[in-house]
Amino acid sequence: MVKQIKSSTALLLILTLLAGISGCSKAPVPKPRGYFRIDLPAKEYVTFNNPAESANLPLTFEYPRYGVISDKIENAPEPGWFNIEFPGYKASLHLTYKDIHGDLEELVEQTYTMNVKNHITKADAINEQVITDPEKRIFGIFYDLKGNTATAVQFYVTDSADHYLRGSLYFEAEPNADSLTPVIDFFREDVFHLIETLEWKKK
Repeated sequence: MVKQIKSSTALLLILTLLAGISGCSKAPVPKPRGYFRIDLPAKEYVTFNNPAESANLPLTFEYPRYGVISDKIENAPEPGWFNIEFPGYKASLHLTYKDIHGDLEELVEQTYTMNVKNHITKADAINEQVITDPEKRIFGIFYDLKGNTATAVQFYVTDSADHYLRGSLYFEAEPNADSLTPVIDFFREDVFHLIETLEWKKK
């Protein structure tokens, strides 16, 4: 009988201690997902107007020194296709220059269909910014695509008569707006700088 009382007392003591421990413990809270820090270079630009580099395209602009004009400018499927590559960030700005031959409306529609409309289902929002510089005869639209889209920045500019240039910023990575936002913001500034420094040349 004594042994039974001692066993019952010990069991009660253990249960009391366990209840106290479980009552003090907190439910585990999942930590937010983290991303690696990306070091971005200082802004510095060079001029795109070297005939050997630009294949005599009738335009000039400034692009980042940390960018590389791809050799696709010479081996492109058609004249006027070239990229500015950013190898350290697996990013590239795809550029296409076109001569206008009474087909401006078709070029604008083609740009919207290929580079904007095809991403509508993935985009959370698409912001449009009108580009207009009458003095330099530069007009167009800058598209800012939000969300997990394959491209976050699109634009086209034209003088409405002879010249047409379109651009698309792409990353060689799975679309993830959360992790790519700092890099997208960084290169968005470079695209704006390219447009702001763009000048047409006489053909």
